[in-house]
Amino acid sequence: MKAIVQDRYGSPDVLELREVDKPVVADHEVLVRVRTAAVNARDWHLMRGDPYLARLVLGFGRPKTKIRGTDFAGQVEAVGKDVNRFRPGDEVFGEADGAFAEYVCAPDDVVEPKPANLTFEQAAALPLAGNTALMGLRDLGRVQPGQTVLVNGASGGVGTFAVQIAKAFGAEVTGVCSTRNVDLVRSVGADHVVDYTREDFTRNGRRYDVVLDLVGNRSLAECRRALTPAGTLVLSGGGVSEGGSLVGPMGLILRGQALSRFVSQRLLVLTATPNKENLAALRELAESGKVTPVIDRTYPLREVPEAIRYLEVEHAHAKVVITV
Repeated sequence: MKAIVQDRYGSPDVLELREVDKPVVADHEVLVRVRTAAVNARDWHLMRGDPYLARLVLGFGRPKTKIRGTDFAGQVEAVGKDVNRFRPGDEVFGEADGAFAEYVCAPDDVVEPKPANLTFEQAAALPLAGNTALMGLRDLGRVQPGQTVLVNGASGGVGTFAVQIAKAFGAEVTGVCSTRNVDLVRSVGADHVVDYTREDFTRNGRRYDVVLDLVGNRSLAECRRALTPAGTLVLSGGGVSEGGSLVGPMGLILRGQALSRFVSQRLLVLTATPNKENLAALRELAESGKVTPVIDRTYPLREVPEAIRYLEVEHAHAKVVITV
């Protein structure tokens, strides 16, 4: 099968389209014929091994996992002997390493039936970004109807889902983005939009019950200034590619963890983990019309390097999707 393979860390030029062995399904896995995949900030972090400290886990000299990609949507090709939830031909979506390929094997507990009203392109955009937004707002932010929520990075892949999910929970939502994305953020349901090129959300005097930081470009003191006295700051900043760093956005996250025990505000770090229950919740939000994935661009599998370069350099809004 064809797949996007990486042997060393570096720029998108290290990614190559190659013929590799088709994966063999294990007892608890589902083999999926990938129709579409999606690009995430996670992909360039893994591609570059950035921040460098993460290489202790990813692989010190070279990446342990060579096939890039995480989000996928497609059709079940085969199932392991312990899998009872799926049959060949079922349309599914999910999250597993190796999605930039014609086939991917995924544990059955990170796969769910594809939302009936979404295309394969839309479904592939949903798992990682949607799960990050869902866990940040529901599990950590504990967003309730009538609360005020600010999303820093509202035009990105996670941000466009976060605005919609916060609205679905009954919150009054403010999105922070650049001038070119103001209309996009309004279109996904934001009640208020802050253009960061013209206004500083940490200094405009407004306070929010929950701040979801998806950028990691503001200090803890600045973020806390935008919170109510008992508000919640959820840190999930992916950072931007600036040529490599030792700790990257992890520095802000570590400082938040250290400070959290000494202040009345809740300072929490989001670690989004895939599971079928969250995928099912996202499917229900999509099928009810409360969440609709927004796609910026699509690229064929052979152009994954260009897709990741676009995500890094052009700061893509919403989601970038790969067709296989």
